[in-house]
Amino acid sequence: MGLEELRYDKMVEEALRGVVRESLAFAAEHGLPGDHHFYITFRTHLPGVAVPDYARARHPDEMTIVLQHQYWDLDVDETGFAVTLSFSGKSERLVIPFSAITGFADPSAKFGLQFQGIPGQGDDEDEEFEDEESDAAKPASDAGAAPAAAASPAVGDDSDGKVVTLDRFRKK
Repeated sequence: MGLEELRYDKMVEEALRGVVRESLAFAAEHGLPGDHHFYITFRTHLPGVAVPDYARARHPDEMTIVLQHQYWDLDVDETGFAVTLSFSGKSERLVIPFSAITGFADPSAKFGLQFQGIPGQGDDEDEEFEDEESDAAKPASDAGAAPAAAASPAVGDDSDGKVVTLDRFRKK
């Protein structure tokens, strides 16, 4: 791909990762208001991801965590976040770069994002976008997070159930 092309899909995806960053920063500073809670799905094998070995063994590719009632020491910076969660009664510290996140949902707000590419991880190739229809319909996790369109916000109660995906306008 030449330098003359503008990669709007990558620009939009990075902007939407900013939504995740701001949401987590708000929760770190103020806590989660009302019924808000986050499902965060991420790739466990990418550089910078720190999870307990037994969790990585159980989820070698992708894992979903829930931030709701029992999370501690949520720290957010420009590159990612760290949080302490309880696994089988044992507190464990997780470190997750934003580039590893593949899905983010707040079911109480009927909001979800699903990310296709991983900035800086060789995602310039089209294999990340092989089948936009199946990816757009794919749930963000195996733990029941709300499905969301690829790199597109799914906001509010859309009575016709349509979510716009930007990938269909992307040059293939």
